Amino acid sequence: MSQAKSKKRAISGWVVLNKPYDMTSTQAVGKVRWLFSAAKAGHAGTLDPLATGILPIALGEATKAVPQVQDGTKVYRFTIGWGKATTTDDTEGKVIATSDVRADQAALEAVLPRFTGVIMQRPPAFSAIKVDGERAYDLARAGETVELAEREIEIDAIELVSHGTDETVLEVTCGKGTYVRALARDIAEALGTVGHVTKLHRAAVGPFTDEDAVTIEELEAAEMGEARDALLAGVEAGFEDLPEIRLDAMQAKAVSHGNNVLLTGAGAPVTVDECWASFKGKVLATGSVEFGQFQPRRVFNL
Repeated sequence: MSQAKSKKRAISGWVVLNKPYDMTSTQAVGKVRWLFSAAKAGHAGTLDPLATGILPIALGEATKAVPQVQDGTKVYRFTIGWGKATTTDDTEGKVIATSDVRADQAALEAVLPRFTGVIMQRPPAFSAIKVDGERAYDLARAGETVELAEREIEIDAIELVSHGTDETVLEVTCGKGTYVRALARDIAEALGTVGHVTKLHRAAVGPFTDEDAVTIEELEAAEMGEARDALLAGVEAGFEDLPEIRLDAMQAKAVSHGNNVLLTGAGAPVTVDECWASFKGKVLATGSVEFGQFQPRRVFNL
């Protein structure tokens, strides 16, 4: 009997996958779920098929932490190919415009500050944004003209890694909802030329970075069971960017039933917008602290 038909496991944790080139995020989740025979799986932020890098895949109870990880800061390293604009703003699309203009490094460095801070960005026509209930990329592939409204995004920093006549490598640290393909398009336009993304690598999502990542090959090479499970990060790994509230046994029991608990002790916080509660190192719930009480929003069953 194949592994695909084996009994599903109630296993929980994170696979911090270095997604390979030319694999969709959905395919990656399916592959990882199969490798672990996991009953439940999901991912924290879609990565384009032609992109590589960090795709956090949640198994079991870790799927409840997807919103926290997905909303985290992201780091991308990307290459802009100068002189060609495409329908998709990457190498997958058809060339729709060309230019002989090539900006020098000084000009490039001068425009980059325009793209930091809170800015407005028009998403690519080929994106998963819904228009009247349909995905924009489905409408675009059907030949329809798709004009998406600008959206507010936040870019913390853009660093120049290398610059050449035909291509430039940049690294961007940004918030949720940023389209790197659109960023490349807009930088090119600001320089009086056109361009598109030729390579894209996501180096970080929330608390997860390249240093944490494993490959499909490494997962396949590990024997099913303890060896492969050892490559999982714990559910709590998704909360490294959040404050931890440690509870005692009585408090833990109350929180496990979804009840608020009063935090006691000299160092007990009075107000925390977002945090997670634990008992003996195990995740109990995510929530907030108001008026000295931990208020669970989502309870974990680990």
